[in-house]
Amino acid sequence: MRNIRLAWAALIAGITLLWLQAEPILSTYWPFFTLRKTMMQYTGILGIGVMSVGMMLALRPVRVEPWLGGLDKTYRLHKWLGITGLVITIVHWAWAKLPKWAVGWGWLEKPKRGPRAEETVEIFRFLREQRDLAESIGEWAFYAAVVLIAIALIKRFPYQHFFQTHRLMAVVYLLLVFHSVVLMNFGYWSQPVGPVMALLMAGGSGAAVVSLLRKVGARRRALGAITELVHHPDNRVLKVVVKLQDRWPGHDAGQFAFVTFDPDEGAHPFTISSAWQGDGRMFFLIKGIGDYTGQLPGTLQVGQPVTVEGPYGRFGFAGDKNRQIWVAGGIGITPFIARMQALALAPDGKRIDLFYTTSAPDAVFINKVRQRAEDAGVTLHVLVSQRDGRLDARRIAAAVPDWKTADFWFCGPAAFGSALREAFTDQGLPAADFHQELFDMR
Repeated sequence: MRNIRLAWAALIAGITLLWLQAEPILSTYWPFFTLRKTMMQYTGILGIGVMSVGMMLALRPVRVEPWLGGLDKTYRLHKWLGITGLVITIVHWAWAKLPKWAVGWGWLEKPKRGPRAEETVEIFRFLREQRDLAESIGEWAFYAAVVLIAIALIKRFPYQHFFQTHRLMAVVYLLLVFHSVVLMNFGYWSQPVGPVMALLMAGGSGAAVVSLLRKVGARRRALGAITELVHHPDNRVLKVVVKLQDRWPGHDAGQFAFVTFDPDEGAHPFTISSAWQGDGRMFFLIKGIGDYTGQLPGTLQVGQPVTVEGPYGRFGFAGDKNRQIWVAGGIGITPFIARMQALALAPDGKRIDLFYTTSAPDAVFINKVRQRAEDAGVTLHVLVSQRDGRLDARRIAAAVPDWKTADFWFCGPAAFGSALREAFTDQGLPAADFHQELFDMR
């Protein structure tokens, strides 16, 4: 989380400093309409800047994963930038609209505008002629962006419709780029802020085109087919075994992939629940927690084609400590199953305790987890919520007295992980020793 916050703050601060260098706000901006013009430039530049970076992050760039800590963190930053862009563009819209309304209501007096100086640069003359069009396009693109971002944030909105509508953000973004290029202060182009904004908008525009062409992650896709389906009805978990037909780069335990069973539904992220053995086989454990995943046991069939894109993620169990504590909440057991399978093949000598808590126990599923743990030399603690109560930091510390010497790895409900992180860091655990999967498509 620390690197996400740093990246977000650095982007905001960097664009702001570049803008201040081009137009120092320390000067006295008065009357009001001069201040309005200046703030519209600032909010416009800042808004399109954060949207541009957010658009590029939507391409799922693996090169930024090591610094941000995985694609789950990348998507968290993408979400923050989307919200930030929405807030800034609302402020930008308010600076544009509210003063006009105030003039109409008689609260403000609009200054008389003198004749404009003749524009001698041909490209700037052309852009000036597009101002009215750019203002209209920008306004309607703003309204569309508000609706689309709201849909993305409202998780009750079905994923299928979110998947289909969110791609329209690429079109909205390209319209906002046109709006920004035409209306940005021409003087900025000769300052450092101009080339930087040009690079950001060029990168964002390229990403938007890739998205519209449905080429996001295309180089990391592999075709395969379902070879086995095992349904555990008591905990609503479906095991889907896939045999890939294309080359796969391999994956580490804890990584995930975007899996497409139905092109109309789109790709969904699922943790890869098996270690890679170079034979093209992998399996996923999918919990039926929504309309789509809940229907999979009745819709998937052996032999059905599948597209797998990845691998992604940095939940890789790396660390220099010989002691590890794993905590899995519900379907969060999946990366640990993959890791135990890998350890059974190649032990690393670490002492590991795995706490698996579930509110929907399935005897067959739990027995398989026990066998995985035994084969990997992992000490397993199974807690059924209705029988054993809630797992908390106190119970973990009592079971593992030397917990302060361990790395923690958590996968499960976000609030559960945050509570454990806070409890252990309050007792002296370094925050960097608590690793948590944050992946959330929305």
